[in-house]
Amino acid sequence: MNNLAIELAEDLLTLEATRANMLRLLSKFSLEQVNRIPEGFNNNLAWNAAHCLVTQKLLTYGLSGHDTGLSPSMIAAYRKGSKPEGDLTTEQWDEIIEGLANSAGQMKADLASLTWEEHKPYTTSYGVTIGHVKKGVAFNNTHEGMHYGMMIALGKLL
Repeated sequence: MNNLAIELAEDLLTLEATRANMLRLLSKFSLEQVNRIPEGFNNNLAWNAAHCLVTQKLLTYGLSGHDTGLSPSMIAAYRKGSKPEGDLTTEQWDEIIEGLANSAGQMKADLASLTWEEHKPYTTSYGVTIGHVKKGVAFNNTHEGMHYGMMIALGKLL
């Protein structure tokens, strides 16, 4: 393991814990339920889950000039400023669940094998400027915590 992987080990444990909690919560709902937008809300469980996956990949891989592993259409559908445009299919939902389950482990492996020196500075809507993958991983944990809380709230309305 290189220094970067060691430095980010605790942050990646937090990401893994958040994802495990998310996946446990999501497993309680049917595809129909995760696609439902409760009254008074503008998104649903499915969008929040996919948004977390896309954002994590963009804040780390994308800003560092690496391939996110996501299709341009998936990024467009779930990036900041997007909203649900229709119901997900079983295949689409399975892809999101698989991505949530595997991307923290993949990030850990990639920290050791890829070069992370380049990183395009980006200021989030939260007011945090990300200028290195370390800050991207750390901020992503805050972002996913916010969305996990929203998912808990949405789940109570289904």
